[in-house]
Amino acid sequence: MIFIYRILFLPLFLISLPYYLKRMLKRGGYAKDFSFRLGLVPKLKIKPPKTKRVWLQAVSVGELLAIKPIIDEIAEQNYIELIISTTTSTGYKLALERYKKFSKFITIFPIDFWLCSRMAWKRINPDLVILMESELWPEHMHQAKKRNVPILLINARLSDRSFKRYLKLPTVSRWMVSFPNKILTSSKQDSDRFAEIGADLSKVTKVGNLKNDVEISPILNADEIDKFKNELGFINDGNSNTSLIILGSSTWPGEENILINLQKNLFDQNINCRLLLVPRHAERKKEIEQILLNQSLSYHFRSSPNKVSDENYIYVADTTGELQKLTQLADIVFIGKSIPPNSGGQTPIEAAALGKPIIFGPNMTNFSDIVKTLKSNSAAIEVSNENELKEIIKNLLVDKNKRIQLSKAASNWHIEHQGAIKETLSQIESCLGK
Repeated sequence: MIFIYRILFLPLFLISLPYYLKRMLKRGGYAKDFSFRLGLVPKLKIKPPKTKRVWLQAVSVGELLAIKPIIDEIAEQNYIELIISTTTSTGYKLALERYKKFSKFITIFPIDFWLCSRMAWKRINPDLVILMESELWPEHMHQAKKRNVPILLINARLSDRSFKRYLKLPTVSRWMVSFPNKILTSSKQDSDRFAEIGADLSKVTKVGNLKNDVEISPILNADEIDKFKNELGFINDGNSNTSLIILGSSTWPGEENILINLQKNLFDQNINCRLLLVPRHAERKKEIEQILLNQSLSYHFRSSPNKVSDENYIYVADTTGELQKLTQLADIVFIGKSIPPNSGGQTPIEAAALGKPIIFGPNMTNFSDIVKTLKSNSAAIEVSNENELKEIIKNLLVDKNKRIQLSKAASNWHIEHQGAIKETLSQIESCLGK
């Protein structure tokens, strides 16, 4: 099967290359250490006796943040050398900023082509490879199997879309899931799905979602929150209380427009509020600014060198890695990529961990099990469309008790779903023979 994959890889790669080049140019930052993508990483020194080298691949910013507790624990083990790789330019930047002191080396994941992967493997020479969620790279896993290096898939999950794709290709699916020595899933639903596409049941263990165990840091106190709001221009508007803040968390195209129109509609009804937008992709600044130019309220971009207005109404955080901090300012959180035509959803876990009233659209298929349990615990509200979103947010803005109920339920849900870190670390040690 690996030979078929190698034959098909190049023509498929060339067909998709224009799309990826366009995306790389749009997002920027991909030129840095580009040779690493070709497998041309520096050859690492021979490991000291009894030392184990672990190669951990986390695709982008979200996975890198989720893996922090694992990295912290591994760093304390003197017998482990940690190699961290990531795929996106933003992920690589964040890894270098936050994890350089915890790791032996930080690199970019090589293109999953035979020559690139083989060169990277020869130079890194790990004793264990760790993959996250549903990132199963055939050539990477083949190189591991060829060298008898165990593969651990952690925080494993299959979205509705991925699951349907795997079901259409049963032979390929069974081959793909045969590589990992252990598959540690986020939920029972994910365990069932991996089993259904052909994974050996003895390899599959439900441990929970690592993102539930991520430490929110720093936690801002009341004074710090007030100061941060003032920095955003969300100052006291003359009433006894500062206006409530609606957060668009990891929004996608179309959703900023919905929230901006929603805010105008609320103002027309004499309901004062502030809008904090955190787009999933910071490079969409120009696109979002075009929307803002067509409305009358003052706005400010975090990347702008200009001073924010003393009375600002819309703040766009076109930066990376600040969502946890910004979420702490919010009174209501809308989860992005969930309103049609967008689909899949972004994670609601951080908002739940911070005890925020959560709203999302109907298209949260990437987090279907999480959404199911949030709703069953009355810890979040799902809306069907833009009009329903407007009505729910309006009701929450004027109903403090309902906001408090949602907040408590979200916090309780988060506490009940922690514990994945301990079991994951135990499995890592087991794979390393400890």
